Amino acid sequence: MTKAAKVREKVDHPIVDADGHFVEIGPVLEEELVTYLEEAGGREMRDRYLSGFAKPFDTSTALADRNHPTIRQTWSPMPSWWGWQTKNTYDRATAHLPKLMYERLDELGIDFMLVYPSSVLGLLDVEDAEIGGALAHAANRWLGSIFAPYKDRMAVGGIIPMNNPQVAIAAADHAVNELGLKTTIMASFVRRYLGDKPAGGGIQAHRLDAYGLDSEYDYDPFWAKCVELGVAPLVHGSHQRERISRSVSSYVYNHIGGLGAAHESLAKSLFLGGVTRRFPELKFGFLEGGVSWAVSLYADLIGHWSKRNGEAIHDLDPDKLDVDALMGFVKTYGDDKVQGSLEKIRTHFARPAARPAQLDEFSRAVIRQVEDIRDLFVPNFYFGCEADDPLVAWAFADKVNPMGAKLKAIIGSDISHWDVVDMTEPVEEAYEMVEHGRITEDNFRDFTFVNPVELHAGMNPKFFEGTVIEKAAAGLIAKG
Repeated sequence: MTKAAKVREKVDHPIVDADGHFVEIGPVLEEELVTYLEEAGGREMRDRYLSGFAKPFDTSTALADRNHPTIRQTWSPMPSWWGWQTKNTYDRATAHLPKLMYERLDELGIDFMLVYPSSVLGLLDVEDAEIGGALAHAANRWLGSIFAPYKDRMAVGGIIPMNNPQVAIAAADHAVNELGLKTTIMASFVRRYLGDKPAGGGIQAHRLDAYGLDSEYDYDPFWAKCVELGVAPLVHGSHQRERISRSVSSYVYNHIGGLGAAHESLAKSLFLGGVTRRFPELKFGFLEGGVSWAVSLYADLIGHWSKRNGEAIHDLDPDKLDVDALMGFVKTYGDDKVQGSLEKIRTHFARPAARPAQLDEFSRAVIRQVEDIRDLFVPNFYFGCEADDPLVAWAFADKVNPMGAKLKAIIGSDISHWDVVDMTEPVEEAYEMVEHGRITEDNFRDFTFVNPVELHAGMNPKFFEGTVIEKAAAGLIAKG
């Protein structure tokens, strides 16, 4: 019996892996994509895809052309490379084969796994909205079919391109209503280009649209569709390609903090854009980025609101400055240079203030008291954490987090990717936090069972019907 299986035997609740991964077999995936594109759009759509740059991501060949002069001209970031296991052939086979993964779940100490693709996540970045939408339909059809025999213990996630709300709605509707998928995954931003492409090549100026604050589109129809379909928008994305400080030679440099940075930008955009206010029942899952960024963001939102809310901001209004009283101190305590410039200084302080259109930057979220921040942040956001992340404990640090909050950390094994050396280790590593006194047994239960179930069953109470944890999940839901 593996140590992970012993942990599962020890605890009195199911263990739900909120973020396992499957690695597509390239030739099979490519055939499925091309076949669907030809069915949906004929040879023209197929050829547009084959002649373009949009392809599933392959870490084995990602280093091709890294010596090309344009790499440094555009400061192209070092991508993920050599991302799949080769030493442990058994685990490598498990990464590719749903049947083998299913058979090994007991060995891994996992009752139920939410499993997401790997290579096709690269298709979330397709800039051609028509091709991107069709590729999502193609990938989701294939994923749904190969995992269908194992739905009692695994649920595969479909990909949702977010180029615009209409494309996203169509992909989600197809995934859930036509294919029967129960979970979906999207990128944390869409690139929006600014101005014309520079002559002679180079990188076109762009910004990142995070769907909430200052978005180019109104994504409320998509959030409403998620509520209607009963699917939580799950996010898997990184800023490692977008950072000014990116490295052309080190993937490690780019990867560290990349997911957390992207998640933080999205969470801020959703919160300050009022999405969680308008859709209080909507639950977002931020996968694989940990929870430390979220704890910091939660505290920062509270700190900023306390000093810059709609009432407090008036204490900073330059027009309310008592210039006469201030000049009294200036005359008394100013040095010779100050004394020689009193009129200029008075004029400087008496200038009329520039005023933004909206003084209260929390107005979209309608924050009237500090508790509103807690109530619009904590219940709506779930944070995927890898088992060996020691900062998971911060999520449960109610004596540290403002207003005694416990953030909703969820375990993500991340099996099949390079950072899981042995697939039997994640559950064991997670339980070591209990053994070392970093979290309690109750925290572990929340991390591995309660929060993952809440995330999905909170959107769709029937999510776990027909699964091996149906009874346990129903009991949890009944207790509220």
